[in-house]
Amino acid sequence: METNLLAVDYPVLNIFWTMLELFLWILWFFLLFKIITDIFRSHDLSGWGKAGWLVLVIILPLIGILAYLIARGQSMGKRDLEQAQQTEAAVKAYIREAAGPTAADGGSGSHVDDLARLADLREKGAISDEEYQKAKDKLLV
Repeated sequence: METNLLAVDYPVLNIFWTMLELFLWILWFFLLFKIITDIFRSHDLSGWGKAGWLVLVIILPLIGILAYLIARGQSMGKRDLEQAQQTEAAVKAYIREAAGPTAADGGSGSHVDDLARLADLREKGAISDEEYQKAKDKLLV
């Protein structure tokens, strides 16, 4: 009867190795999907270049992923940054559009801007709390 001394003497070590293997599998799939999306997102690669990298990453995953990270890892970070900046600009444009025209845009200003100015005046002591409440009630009606 043969027993595994490592499993008997160190059951916590087996749990640790199992968790490490699971973590590495999750990391591997994350990296694989990140690289595949970067291949399709890249505008400087031709269609054949994208197909070649994709075949290399799928057929020979270890070599393909390491080669891709070495060859194109730095530009991969730049593309991530560009996409984040484009997303942020789109969100800001949507917020500006949803908030409505401001005084700087030629509009009369939004209620949010007016309330912010009122709050600034109250904090500076230019108007009292009563005046602030009255003006705020007029704005919200």
